[in-house]
Amino acid sequence: MPPDLSAGLCARLREAFLSAGYTADGVLAALGPHAHAALGRGEPEPARRASRDAGALGTLIRLFLLGDAEPVTGVRAALGSVNLDDAVANEVVTPAGRAGLDIRPYEDEWWVIADLDADHRGGAVPEDHVLGVGHASVNLARATARRPVGTLLDLGTGCGVQALHATRHADRVTATDVSPRALALARGTFRLNEVDVELAEGSWFEPVRGRRFDQIVCNPPFVVGPPRVDYVYRDSGLGGDDASALVVRRMPRFLTEGGVGQLLASWLHRRGEDWAERVTSWLPSGVDAWVVQRDVADPALYVGTWLRDAGVDPRSPAGAARAGAWLDWFAANDVEAVGFGYVTLRRTDAAEEVVVCEDLRHAFDDPLGPETSRWLSAAAWLRAHGDGLASIRFTVPASVVLEEVAAPADDGWAPLVRRLHRTDGPGWQHEVDEPTARLLAGCRGALPLEDLLALLELAYGELDTAAALPIVRDLVLHGMLVPAEGR
Repeated sequence: MPPDLSAGLCARLREAFLSAGYTADGVLAALGPHAHAALGRGEPEPARRASRDAGALGTLIRLFLLGDAEPVTGVRAALGSVNLDDAVANEVVTPAGRAGLDIRPYEDEWWVIADLDADHRGGAVPEDHVLGVGHASVNLARATARRPVGTLLDLGTGCGVQALHATRHADRVTATDVSPRALALARGTFRLNEVDVELAEGSWFEPVRGRRFDQIVCNPPFVVGPPRVDYVYRDSGLGGDDASALVVRRMPRFLTEGGVGQLLASWLHRRGEDWAERVTSWLPSGVDAWVVQRDVADPALYVGTWLRDAGVDPRSPAGAARAGAWLDWFAANDVEAVGFGYVTLRRTDAAEEVVVCEDLRHAFDDPLGPETSRWLSAAAWLRAHGDGLASIRFTVPASVVLEEVAAPADDGWAPLVRRLHRTDGPGWQHEVDEPTARLLAGCRGALPLEDLLALLELAYGELDTAAALPIVRDLVLHGMLVPAEGR
């Protein structure tokens, strides 16, 4: 049976954490930047030393963040008014003075409750393991468009991370999961943070059949491979990339008109097949779609990564057998690689949909969420002004620069590459020819696009205006051209 993280227990835990200063800022202050950074790298000893004189906060750090065994008297003191027998009965701590659950500060105001990872468990995680705050959940949170909405659905909430973020900008949040244990821990997360989230148990969209939402976020069990379920948090029981395809196909029918859905997804790179065509084949009619591929992994790396994620040693007999079966499946299905990224969908009744698939595999620091909101706005603007684009006056944002690479030549320097580079957001780059570079140089909000093209034609001879418009549309979508005020 899942633990019963009652409202009373969570309220007393919250009181103990606040009293001890067990928050993100409190932990950083207690450990100092160097020990805190070492802990993030998986090196606990500096944090262990730094926490020795931190009183109750030090106990909570060693208990929940380092996985140490603490004297029961110290645990009792650090947990304050929490009934220790209640805490043990509901897996918060063990009778031996260890953490039974992973409870850690998240961002600047929250805590998240999840299961102990493989390192703290000392072995492979069980099938119903509830994953904590990992790279995937953080990346989805950073990529999610944040706008005030009435209703939001977190499909497959796990420990509740996406729903927590949603409470900042949605009036009503609903979170679903197929796992009773995940729902129990998510309920504890919401109670601990004093946020109101509706919870519902069931597979995929079944718990919300007949309902529509202004926004949907989903971190599905997107791991691709044979149709089996080793771990509920990552395996769907569907073969290949069918889990991602299912969510993409069904999500729009649960969105309100203009509603936005976002998910992490994986897709197969099969021999002789374009990945973008594969993903767009999943799309139903009546949606704008932006698909961003952030990474591509070869099968061997992919299998090894996910085995280790679950605490399975690929060198062990069990790990080798599982890896062999997985790689055999990839080979039998002509899989050359696995792509991973974000899919953003917007339900629309417009006659013309905007569908874009693109690679974004370089590193960047800015969160993708604001860029997602900007892309959705730009796509809607282009649809509304598509026929009259030539009459629009544009400007180039200050964040866009032109880079030129040249090589020595007999008469000086011979240009090799002209590249537009957006220095903010995801750092888009576009290689352009000289006429396009000059066109953008003229985009200062004074002349409409058609006049600038006419001037370029005088300088360069006959220009194909129709060919220039798709380039302009692409630059607008990537935030390298924006309509001038008043246009």
